[in-house]
Amino acid sequence: MATTDAVISRTETLNKYLKLDQRGSIIAEYVWIDSEGGTRAKARTLKDKGGEKYEVSELPTWNFDGSSTEAPGENSDVYLKPVAIFDDPFRGSPNILVLSECINADGTPNKFNYRHECSKLMEAHADHEPWFGLEQEYTLLDLNDRPYGWPMNGFPAPQGPYYCGVGAGKVVQRDIVDSHYKACLYAGIKIAGTNAEVMPAQWEFQVGPCLGIEMGDHLWMARYLLARIAEDFGAKISVHPKPIPGDWNGAGLHSNFSTKEMRVEGGMAHIEAAIKKLEGRHQEHIAVYGEDNEKRLTGRHETGAIDKFTWGVANRGASIRIPREVGAKGYGYFEDRRPASNADPYRITGIIVETCFGAV
Repeated sequence: MATTDAVISRTETLNKYLKLDQRGSIIAEYVWIDSEGGTRAKARTLKDKGGEKYEVSELPTWNFDGSSTEAPGENSDVYLKPVAIFDDPFRGSPNILVLSECINADGTPNKFNYRHECSKLMEAHADHEPWFGLEQEYTLLDLNDRPYGWPMNGFPAPQGPYYCGVGAGKVVQRDIVDSHYKACLYAGIKIAGTNAEVMPAQWEFQVGPCLGIEMGDHLWMARYLLARIAEDFGAKISVHPKPIPGDWNGAGLHSNFSTKEMRVEGGMAHIEAAIKKLEGRHQEHIAVYGEDNEKRLTGRHETGAIDKFTWGVANRGASIRIPREVGAKGYGYFEDRRPASNADPYRITGIIVETCFGAV
């Protein structure tokens, strides 16, 4: 990789300072979602409550210069409204990460704030107990935007040995993956697992099951942690759905969904009813399931075609897959395989609930 040590964090040196006494203060890192589908963050000092944890309602609203999110220059402040708290795996206890919604100066949600409407949908349909589990695929890039570990003037061997691979030549940067896994567990994120994916330099982590709005909160914070950890290793994170053209797998955000009605005996009837509703709004879902998704949903590489809605039991080439064990039991959940890896989880979970149960 063509890089220098200057761009990689000197973590060992940093650790000396992380051990210093904070003298009655804590650091709160406010994290928000920007206009480009990534995360940004800045820190502030708060009073230590003597071991007692902060509640969201106790945290101050903050702000940032919103020019980068298309706010007018003469009124560019965007407010940061705290919505969820996680433990900080970088600075350690008692410091915290504060996931925040972006609010305009007039009190309305920022145009890139998809959490606001999603939260209303989840509250309106809470009686159905919507559970989600999202599978985030991503690609590790070097600082020249080449997949990590790929030859500089060529391509690796064809796909086959890389999925859940073990050993040099099959996987790269497992150190980033394991660091991220541990950081998520420390932070309180409901990370469920991780594995190497089909394309070399591609990985996946899963978050869930999460109830309602919690899904988007936990996945966005997990994305923040991944980008932040990759800093220390001099790597970039790509969530583009087709990072390498050609005969290589794309990257998705497979979305598993169930309700309390689907999770009990006789639930298959509710699963099939939901799938029928999804079929009727296929294009509306595709519209919010990520940018450049047409490059991934080709009907090849374990995807369904973007212009067709299909479903089946254990069919990874369909729009919707019912897992084999669910088909055998007659209840459980289904997997929407259409969302791209760069899709916003609030938009995915919101439209699934809206389609199944109605708008608010």
